Amino acid sequence: MSLLEFDAVDKYYGETHVLKGVSLDIDEREVCVVIGPSGSGKSTLLRCANRLEEIQGGEVRLDGTPISAEGANVNALRQQIGMVFQSFNLFPHKTALENVTLAPTKVKGLEKEEVRPLAEKLLDEVGLSAQKASYPNQLSGGQQQRVAIARALAMEPRVMLFDEVTSALDPELVGEVLEVMRGLAEDGMTMMVVTHEMDFAREVGDRIVLMADGKIVETGPPEEFFTNPKTDRGKQFLSKIL
Repeated sequence: MSLLEFDAVDKYYGETHVLKGVSLDIDEREVCVVIGPSGSGKSTLLRCANRLEEIQGGEVRLDGTPISAEGANVNALRQQIGMVFQSFNLFPHKTALENVTLAPTKVKGLEKEEVRPLAEKLLDEVGLSAQKASYPNQLSGGQQQRVAIARALAMEPRVMLFDEVTSALDPELVGEVLEVMRGLAEDGMTMMVVTHEMDFAREVGDRIVLMADGKIVETGPPEEFFTNPKTDRGKQFLSKIL
């Protein structure tokens, strides 16, 4: 059974049909990279995965349990699905360490001292052990994004969602964030990544999913997609970005 499943998902904003019967299964330990032109529905699909957006048709399931069903325990399911956004959304009045420990203490009801060893370990893994007492305004954009990744991991999720996490960064800071994501992939984290970083998609992704006009138009292994796309839409997209 796939870990995360989208089954004929429809999403509307008013009269606008944003996701049109999208079906996609993501296996455990898989890195699924979603690419496509702006407005194709990539970020909306990601946000439907943890019910930040409500769907109007179809179903989203985590390990067979419907996320989208009425009466689903959304908070419990969200604890298993970490999400990192384009904007860092760190609490400015809290240190890096405090930002990472906050969710486990508030959501899981753990004591700060219980969470602290894990938080320190995660900050070390993202290369920020020396900055654990720093406030967000004392950190670069890349460092703040790495704190945001550590914060999501502190909930010990089964799936990590990444929504254009490097697009707000200066070019020289992009690499340090992608390096953390490479490490997660190597450690076997199940990941769904929306990105414009094609080198990363090609190197780290197990599967490429191309979206356009609210639909999945092509999927395949990175090497196959980037060297020999099967659809005209895939060829057209690659001709513009490579």
